[in-house]
Amino acid sequence: MARWLLKSEPFKYSWDRMVADGRTHWDGVRNHQAANNLKAMRVGDRAFFYHSNEGMEVVGVVEIAREYYPDPSDEAGRFGMVDVSPVEPVKTPVTLKQIKADPDLAGMALVRQSRLSVCPVTDAEWARVCELAGIEA
Repeated sequence: MARWLLKSEPFKYSWDRMVADGRTHWDGVRNHQAANNLKAMRVGDRAFFYHSNEGMEVVGVVEIAREYYPDPSDEAGRFGMVDVSPVEPVKTPVTLKQIKADPDLAGMALVRQSRLSVCPVTDAEWARVCELAGIEA
């Protein structure tokens, strides 16, 4: 199982809305590297739900519920999306500041490629963020 991090601006789509919806499509990705990460996702993979711009923190965990398929909002037909479902909120949000300050997370794609909206997360990074968040890995 692969691990990921998905960024969303809370005023556009928040963790609370994700929970209320129960499932949603992750669309609108137009960066080729982020799109390739979406293409690599498989049903059952897990991802951190990260609030970007406001809060800048990991707030929950989602599961990939449907693999990559065409994004109808992309008229050129070059990009796609996946579906995700909420798994659990974190007990303690993990801020970007905490992540940057933790030597075990210094190499995390979130830190190295800060503008990337869909990032891979290594098993070790996943375990450490889960520990900081107060949830099981």
